[in-house]
Amino acid sequence: MTLDIGVLGPYTYLVTEVLWGAVALCLLWYADAFRAAARTTLVLYPFAYLWDWYTLEVGVFAIPLRTGVEFLGIPVEEHLFMLVVPAMVVGTHESLRRYTGEDDG
Repeated sequence: MTLDIGVLGPYTYLVTEVLWGAVALCLLWYADAFRAAARTTLVLYPFAYLWDWYTLEVGVFAIPLRTGVEFLGIPVEEHLFMLVVPAMVVGTHESLRRYTGEDDG
């Protein structure tokens, strides 16, 4: 059984992005990896933006539970998604590295 978070209506996607973004920030804080996440996000963002814009434009997917606010042709929630995902990946990777004491170099 899954929890129906649709009760948040048009703010559902935004709230989930903010919550997962908070988790990503905690991981980045633990690992002291804000610079690494910023670099990764800066490199990936243009590709993610183009991919997202194109797939929304051609109708690959739709986002029903969103605010309806768009910026540069895509929902503001998608911009947050493109920041949260690389931050979560880098935060998880660097936190695991710190926790296990591993060094990539």
